[in-house]
Amino acid sequence: MLELLKVRFSEQKKLHPDLEWSEVEQRLREVPAAITILQKMEESGGEPDTIGYDEKTGKLIFCDCAKESPVGRRSLCYDEKALHSRAKNPPSSSAERKAKEIGISMMTEELYRRLQSLGSFDLKTSSWIATPEDIRSKGGALFCERRYDTVFTFHMSEHRTQR
Repeated sequence: MLELLKVRFSEQKKLHPDLEWSEVEQRLREVPAAITILQKMEESGGEPDTIGYDEKTGKLIFCDCAKESPVGRRSLCYDEKALHSRAKNPPSSSAERKAKEIGISMMTEELYRRLQSLGSFDLKTSSWIATPEDIRSKGGALFCERRYDTVFTFHMSEHRTQR
């Protein structure tokens, strides 16, 4: 996994112009569980890579940098509540469940926009993002996509799935 990440890191310098691979590798070796999580992201069709540091914590931020949402993570409801509300044609799972299975958190809108500032992602697909509880408690969920060189944030009621 480290070798794959190293190759991806060197091919995608625009995602992390201020980082050196040696530092990324050292930090990953200090936290072997992180490598396992990145492997699970990869196995689910993703392309994990770092996009820099979290300014608050100083930790490296890894995102799925696949150009489009991986096939295995499409057509999902937001969470279990939405999944259970689907009587007809329920999807196989929820985005929240898939994230927990991998060991990751769903991106916030701020992080999604940061990723989009570094490249063009979700030109044909959409990605669920972490939805604030005040919106979720009313049955809504948020997702983002990039169209027309612009990042859009949308809402969807819980009985619908994303394409």
